[in-house]
Amino acid sequence: MPFLGKDWRSPGWSWTKTEHGWKRMVFFGHELEDNNREIDLKELCSDNNDNLFVGDVCELATTKRKKDFYNNNTKSQFVFRDKWIYVQKGSTKERHGYCTLGEALNRLDFSSAIQDLRRFNYVAKLFQLIARSQLTSLSGAAQKNYFNILEKIVRKVLEDHYNPRLVKELLQDLSSTLHSLTIHVGRCVLVGNVNIWLCRLETIVKWQQELNNMQIPKQMCAGMSLSDLPLHMQNKILFKLSDACDIINLGQATPTLHILSENRTLWKKLCHFHFQDKPFSNNLVLTKSDNVDWKLMYFNLKKHYPMKEQYGDTLHFCKHCSILFWKDFGHPCTANDPDSCLMPISPQHFIDLFKF
Repeated sequence: MPFLGKDWRSPGWSWTKTEHGWKRMVFFGHELEDNNREIDLKELCSDNNDNLFVGDVCELATTKRKKDFYNNNTKSQFVFRDKWIYVQKGSTKERHGYCTLGEALNRLDFSSAIQDLRRFNYVAKLFQLIARSQLTSLSGAAQKNYFNILEKIVRKVLEDHYNPRLVKELLQDLSSTLHSLTIHVGRCVLVGNVNIWLCRLETIVKWQQELNNMQIPKQMCAGMSLSDLPLHMQNKILFKLSDACDIINLGQATPTLHILSENRTLWKKLCHFHFQDKPFSNNLVLTKSDNVDWKLMYFNLKKHYPMKEQYGDTLHFCKHCSILFWKDFGHPCTANDPDSCLMPISPQHFIDLFKF
């Protein structure tokens, strides 16, 4: 069988053969080029052995300039051609090493996923969980990629006004974590200079201010609006919502929607949707007429139990291949029935996959 050890050219990269040798291909728009003119090593490295050391120094200096140029001028993540990753938790004879959370963050192209509204909430929730507990486990490159994607998330909310509440909660958790790590815990648990993290903390505060000052413009539309729909259709729209805050906010739009948002059946279905397998008897909230107040009961249950998560699209894990991937992109599966091996991965399960 073929040898699957670590390739010296770094596995996962694409290479092309030129007249000067093999050259790595970069897929984020264009190849990085150094603005500074490189020193011609042939002029420095002649037959004189004294110039040999000079040539080595110049080559190292050129490499360092290219590295500094890359670090200072690019904000986009390195885009891999394959949108899946093999989740490996130990070394075998065929594979050496293991997969980390930071590597998965780089390989699964979350930068493009946030442009899809089906995946936006999923990625934002995943980033929130990383901010709460896994930030220190990321490598320096993964941390840089994390904040670059986070900036794109904030910019998308500011432009499209999509789900600002979730992103505000994400930034609040991230700010609390960074404040605790930089002020109380110290620099020993952080990768990189502590001043860089303080600058990132200032950037987060600036993002929070921009989101708090965001004004959603009123749409001037001469066509039919939500209030023009029949009552049964407005009621159906409310019953499709799974977030209590969305129901309350929608109920503040018009007096009719406010009455519909207080429907006992609506809050009863919401309780059964999120807490179906939880005991209700210990958390019953009764009104003066001995009827169950399902709205208050929902918020009472919310204090004791986690809510059911629902996303338009999630990452999937193939139990046969041990590969994590977006379902739309697929993966090279060798199973006879690939669909039977698929398992949807929640954000918390994604974090648990990379705990060793």
